[in-house]
Amino acid sequence: MNQHFKIIVICLLLLQMFVSTEARQRKQKFKSAIDETKVIDLTYDFDNKTIYWPTAKPFIWERDFWGMTTGGYFYSSASYNASEHGGTHLDSPIHFAENKETTDKIAITRLIGQALVIDISASCEKNADYLLSVEDIKSWEKKNGRIPDNSIVLIRAGWGKHWANKKLYLGSDKPGDTANLHFPGISKDAAEYLATKRKIDGVGIDTASLDYGQSKDFIAHRILNGAGIYGLENVANMESLPNKGATLIALPMKIKGGTGGPTRIIAILP
Repeated sequence: MNQHFKIIVICLLLLQMFVSTEARQRKQKFKSAIDETKVIDLTYDFDNKTIYWPTAKPFIWERDFWGMTTGGYFYSSASYNASEHGGTHLDSPIHFAENKETTDKIAITRLIGQALVIDISASCEKNADYLLSVEDIKSWEKKNGRIPDNSIVLIRAGWGKHWANKKLYLGSDKPGDTANLHFPGISKDAAEYLATKRKIDGVGIDTASLDYGQSKDFIAHRILNGAGIYGLENVANMESLPNKGATLIALPMKIKGGTGGPTRIIAILP
C-alpha cells in the first residue's frame, strides 16, 4: 500500500513539473511573440494643450476626487469632455458620407493592418499647403511594390515637429479661425486613386486633417469616407516607422453612433 502511495505521489509531482514547465514555456512564447522594443506609440497625450479644430471645444479634464478618503485609503477619479475630432483620433466613414459606418460599426479587423508610409515631408517643408499627389503614390509603389489590399496608408508630412506650437501646426492659433489654416493634406486625385484603384482599409496623416488647411470643400474626406475608408488624423511619431512592414493597431473609443473618436494608435515594427 505504501509502495502504491509513493508511486502515486511521484506521478503527481512529475505531472505538476510538466504542467509548470509547459505553462512557463507558453508564457515565454507569448512574451516573445511581441518584442516590446519594437512597439511604437503613435498617439499624442490628451490634455489642455491638445490641438483641436479651431471651431471645436478644447479637451477638458477635471479631478472629481483626488486624495485620502475618510476610510483612510487613497482614491482618485476624474471627468473629461471632448470633441470626437481632436488630438490623435479616427474619422469614421459617416463623418463625411451619409449612411456609412459609424465608429462602433467598423470591424475590429479593419483597425489592424500593415502600415505603409508615404513620405512627402521634403515637399511639405517647401510648401505648407502641399497636397499628396498620384505621382507621390506611384513613386512609392515603384520603390516598394503595389499597395497591398487591406493595408493602412499613412501620409508623412513631417508635421509632427510642429505639434508643440499650435500656430505652426495649424497655421493659426486663433479660436474659431479656419480661414488662415495652412498644413498639408491629400489631393482629390490622390484620394480617388486610393479609393478606386487600391483596396485599403484606412488612411492616416500627421496633420490635423486629411484635407489641407485651405480646403473649403473637404473633398479628400468626402471621397475616402464615401468609399468606406476611415481616417486617422494627428498621428504621432510617424518618423519612427519604415516605409512598409510595420503592423498598425488603431483602437478608437467605441462610441455608439460616433462620427469618430479619440484613438490609441500603436505600431509594431517588423
